[in-house]
Amino acid sequence: MSALKIVPLAALLLGLIVLISCNDSDEDEKRPSSPSGAAQSANRKPGETPDADEENEGEEGPATPAAVAAEKAAPQQTAGKQFAYNFDGDTTGQMPAKFHGAKTGGGAPENWVVTADLTAPSKPNVVAQTSTDQTDYRFPLLISDEGSFQDLDVSVKFKAVSGNIDRAAGLVFRLKDPNNYYIVRANALENNVRFYRVVGARRQQLATANAKVAAGQWHTLTLRAEGDRFTVSLDGKTLHTTTDRTFRSAGKVGLWTKSDSVTHFDRIEIKQLP
Repeated sequence: MSALKIVPLAALLLGLIVLISCNDSDEDEKRPSSPSGAAQSANRKPGETPDADEENEGEEGPATPAAVAAEKAAPQQTAGKQFAYNFDGDTTGQMPAKFHGAKTGGGAPENWVVTADLTAPSKPNVVAQTSTDQTDYRFPLLISDEGSFQDLDVSVKFKAVSGNIDRAAGLVFRLKDPNNYYIVRANALENNVRFYRVVGARRQQLATANAKVAAGQWHTLTLRAEGDRFTVSLDGKTLHTTTDRTFRSAGKVGLWTKSDSVTHFDRIEIKQLP
């Protein structure tokens, strides 16, 4: 008789265990998961989507990069050699002399032209990237043909004009080809300045600092490269110093934007260090 009482009791306990297990499973399914299993940023509001730069702190870009044209050789510059470009002698509506365009990533071709800007630090002309293609992983380049530099000081004055996906301005250096180079860039939508290496068209962040980058105003972005040490400044203020040994030999120098950024550039200054 006692055995008959135990059977219903055991069945009841088993049913309770199954019910509790099902409830736990339902709660797990309701919990949001972080992208790629990573924890969400503590500074991000619940439900807010991270931008591409924030989400991809490691590698960013296609697994198989698009083919790019090889760079023509340019003479390596000796210590003290300097170049300056203000575009005032170039024809408006055309590509500036002594430069060529290129692109990292996808989307429409780059569109660099000389244009008049009466607010420019060096009047009347600037060079501008005017394409508004909204492909996110798209980086137009304007590359100097005159020389290759290893240790250098390079600076440019820039004004972020417009852009919904991005509003960025950058300097590239030690460029081997449009898929391999260092880049320092300022962003007027994110108010930060970051330093990257681009290897096989994949962008990898090396340093970042918050800084006010006001759209519609002129700023000066500066990079000093000495061996494997790189110092980045905005408007005369040093933001970060980074070490990296990916690109150690001389390479070309140029300008950079991202996606639909329309950016004006003026007064590029390059000096080869001893």
